[in-house]
Amino acid sequence: MNTTTEQQPPRSDRLGSDRLERPAFGDAPAAAPPKAQRRASRSMYQKHAKVYPKAVHGTFRRIKWAALAVLLAIYYVLPWVRWDRGPNAPDQAVLLDLANRRFYLFFVELWPQQIYYLTGALILAALGLFLATSLAGRVWCGYACPQTVWTDLYVWVERLVEGDRGERIRLDQGGWTARKVGRKVLKNLIWLLIALATGGAWIFYFTDAPTLLGEMLRFEMSSTALGFIGLFTATTYLLAGFAREQVCTYMCPWPRFQSAMIDEDSLIVTYQDWRGEGRSLLRKSQSWEERRAEGLGDCIDCFNCVQVCPAGIDIRDGLQMQCIGCGLCIDACDEIMTKVGRPTGLITFDTQTNQVAVATGGQPVPFRLLRPRTILYTLMMLVIAGGIGVGLLLKPGLDISVLRDRAPLFVALSDGSVRNAYTFKISNMTRDPRAYTLAVSGVTGASLSVAGDGQDEQADNQRLTADPDMVATYRIFVTAPRTGLQGASQPLTFRLTSADGEVATYDSVFMGPAN
Repeated sequence: MNTTTEQQPPRSDRLGSDRLERPAFGDAPAAAPPKAQRRASRSMYQKHAKVYPKAVHGTFRRIKWAALAVLLAIYYVLPWVRWDRGPNAPDQAVLLDLANRRFYLFFVELWPQQIYYLTGALILAALGLFLATSLAGRVWCGYACPQTVWTDLYVWVERLVEGDRGERIRLDQGGWTARKVGRKVLKNLIWLLIALATGGAWIFYFTDAPTLLGEMLRFEMSSTALGFIGLFTATTYLLAGFAREQVCTYMCPWPRFQSAMIDEDSLIVTYQDWRGEGRSLLRKSQSWEERRAEGLGDCIDCFNCVQVCPAGIDIRDGLQMQCIGCGLCIDACDEIMTKVGRPTGLITFDTQTNQVAVATGGQPVPFRLLRPRTILYTLMMLVIAGGIGVGLLLKPGLDISVLRDRAPLFVALSDGSVRNAYTFKISNMTRDPRAYTLAVSGVTGASLSVAGDGQDEQADNQRLTADPDMVATYRIFVTAPRTGLQGASQPLTFRLTSADGEVATYDSVFMGPAN
């Protein structure tokens, strides 16, 4: 018995072309595809399809605009914020002074040997990202990631110059005319100006901003500054203008990690398939009761959720690696549901636990903020933040480092004693000149002699000085009688005491003859 099946019209993809449908069982075999198409089907790589995000209005779009404005304002304004650190100190609030090897962050000043604070800050940021993802999915990617912020800005410029989605598609698919060339040139010029402002602002974080701006205006910039501005300008222009969602999908590792961070109680962008399926276009004469009788749901297959997505995915296929959790598909769907007289929320931020409960006719499950993983992440962040805070409060103003000469290992003097030479560095991390007293212990009968600043003067009182916020370098000689040595190598401790009682110690060794 022959049966016939009513065929649905093929869906349109994001560019408007029809998808290829597999023939039904029993149909005549389709004609062989052209040779070029067969060769393309054997390719290991899928050709990139450009995404044309459509303009959308709604709650999440407004949140994204607000986040974009705040983050860009912070980025461009922060280098100009001043912070008084006293005389002869930089007054830029945030400054990564690589030339002088200092990192200034408002009241915090870090030296190279205090890199562990930066390590702690990076661990704290990573845990914060873990916590945010476990609570609300890729909310960082959708609202605060620099790639997202600048891509949003570039798409807005593109829409302003070339028009909305449909007009941009027609413009790209059409031939090259004077109008098309003019729009493309104008768009890329604005993109380059934004990229130049981005690269220029980034350089301001590494040197005094007013000084560098004056050098820019006088065309006196160094080749290094010009090189970094060009590098950041090019990367901003390419990544935000052309790579866009490919950065999030292929370059960023976070999409691969998100599945380990979220669970059934995480708030993620969710399509309520129990309410929306099956999908079908809404006919003008069709009532919702008739749709229900035909087994159709609230989704009218308008593809608005796909057209507004900056990643070009269909959220109705479920959570995907490319989804950045921006929620623009929610705004697009809510707008359509309002127009057709259906409740909003067909696409919404929800948990899997609640979706299962509602789909099976149960009571809605409230969002669980406190869960084992969120509690663990929070406790770890509190411990690390507390450790960093205590460390900054107790941060010493003095640090020393000692490097023993390796050639020669030791010198035997004419009176039979043995001498070792050391390079001794004092880091005065205060804004005042300091005087110190140096002593050694661990070797019986050891005595000190000091030669500083490249001079040959000997000082047997072991008094050293260091200028404010500077590293003072001295040449230290430790001499010990051979009878006081207990082997070829034995521990030696340097002890430096400041005038106000602060103490720094360093453990080294003293080398002598094997016998």
